[in-house]
Amino acid sequence: MTLKNRIEDQLDKLTQPSTKELKQVLQSLNISLEDLQPYLQSPEGKPYYRKLLYQNEAVELLVMNWSDMECAPHDHGNSKGWIQVINGTSVNTIFEVKDQQLPQEIFHREYREGSFFFAPKKGVHKMKKGSKENLVTLHLYSPPIQGMMVYDLEKCAACVVSDECGAWWPDHIRQKVKEMQLK
Repeated sequence: MTLKNRIEDQLDKLTQPSTKELKQVLQSLNISLEDLQPYLQSPEGKPYYRKLLYQNEAVELLVMNWSDMECAPHDHGNSKGWIQVINGTSVNTIFEVKDQQLPQEIFHREYREGSFFFAPKKGVHKMKKGSKENLVTLHLYSPPIQGMMVYDLEKCAACVVSDECGAWWPDHIRQKVKEMQLK
């Protein structure tokens, strides 16, 4: 069975998956670095390159391979999801956000190959490579991410980004859905 068939076989069934169900499905896919190799490309000056592997109304599955840059603090809108470290080590930093204020870093934690960690609705975090090894992560979100908020801590600003933008400050005006100053 091809990777595409394995993914469709598991994810086509999901309609409104619970947090537990999302993790179980991601684990059951049993995806390896070798499976993902054809989908990995250079991040080209960004924190990561991402490739959408699957999407329906209920879920989306993405693979990301990381550069040496960290992504910006961001949330996933009204989506929740699980992140699996396929290769390397990820440093995940969690932030607290109070209304219209700059996010404050609470803690960070390293996750090694094979680890899973949860991204809650409206939870703000940032990620980066934690070792010299290539970092590759697999992300399963429900529903598919829309309305992601990205924070620029130096500019004291936040921006809801379009679906084509990742967890970095938008390069083009068309990627900015809404921008706001923070206190």
